[in-house]
Amino acid sequence: MKLTIYQVDAFAEKVFKGNPAAVIPLDDWIADELMQKIAMENNLPETVFFVKTDVGYHIRWFTPEYEIDLCGHATLASAYIIKNFIEPQIQEISFSTQKAGILKASAKDGIYTLNFPSRMPEACEVPGTLLASLGISNAVEVLRSRDYFVVLPNEEAVRNVEPDYMLMKEIETIGVIVTAKGHEADVVSRCFYPGAGIPEDPVTGSAHCNIVPYWSEKLGKTKLFCQQISPRHGDLQCELVGARVLMSGKCVLFMQGEIYL
Repeated sequence: MKLTIYQVDAFAEKVFKGNPAAVIPLDDWIADELMQKIAMENNLPETVFFVKTDVGYHIRWFTPEYEIDLCGHATLASAYIIKNFIEPQIQEISFSTQKAGILKASAKDGIYTLNFPSRMPEACEVPGTLLASLGISNAVEVLRSRDYFVVLPNEEAVRNVEPDYMLMKEIETIGVIVTAKGHEADVVSRCFYPGAGIPEDPVTGSAHCNIVPYWSEKLGKTKLFCQQISPRHGDLQCELVGARVLMSGKCVLFMQGEIYL
């Protein structure tokens, strides 16, 4: 068996920025165990697979450790590959998913826009080790959607977080988001997923399903310029539209190759 593989830096204008994803188009689904092994071998934040359907594409995302319910940057990367290598005439792509419903992606003038569900974080019980795992004691608020959502007083506090990943792995969660109002950007964030084999995720589209509704309410505006201030950095132009979050950014192709199985 031979599979085509692309590696794309998403939410980036040049290589080595944004978040890398491996994108593998399939004619038919292969075994779940094999997809997981490929993702582990790639050792990227996400490896995404998709198959053409009658109404669009069915999409699935794998971290090096397990299949995940929703991933933004790898969906953006998939839209880039579909537009540039599979269906160049396409303007809007419909993705069906295992757990996240129907997702949309559009392409215009080199900008790719995701249409994802809004997931407002809610009040929760705070694990005793959560703040310790982030090395902080100055959280403004701690909430949860899929991931724990920790609001900090300012951008400097977000930049200064030094996680204890071994301690964070003990918490029953997929990930931890830290966020604050930004200086140049409306909102800044960092995201950590050590239990999924991703200590710090460079740019996390799914986290902005939480970030955008929260800060839209706090700031009284529906359009937000968001920055994920990881070492690789990423910029997202976001908008809250009812129960949906729009996230826009660019993609850059890093590599194209073949997998031999």
